[in-house]
Amino acid sequence: MKCTQYFLFIKQRPDRAIIKDKWILDAIKNPVKTEVQSDGRIRKWKFIEEVGKYLRVILLEDGETVHNTFFDRNFKEEGK
Repeated sequence: MKCTQYFLFIKQRPDRAIIKDKWILDAIKNPVKTEVQSDGRIRKWKFIEEVGKYLRVILLEDGETVHNTFFDRNFKEEGK
C-alpha cells in the first residue's frame, strides 16, 4: 500500500492506530461512495462491520496513495 509521510505520522495516533490496513484496502477497492475533492484528492467511504462505523480514506490524485484515514461520524449512506 502506497502512503504519504503524513499518513505514516498520523497513523500513530491512538484513534487511528486501530484502523487496519485490510479495512483501508477494502475501502479503496469496494467503496460505498467515492468523491473527488476540488484539489483532486479522492475520498472513499466503506462501512466497517467489525466496529460499526464508516471509514473515510483520502487518496492522492493518483488514486492509490493513501493520505489520510479516519472514522467519519457524519457520513450517511444514501438511501439508508
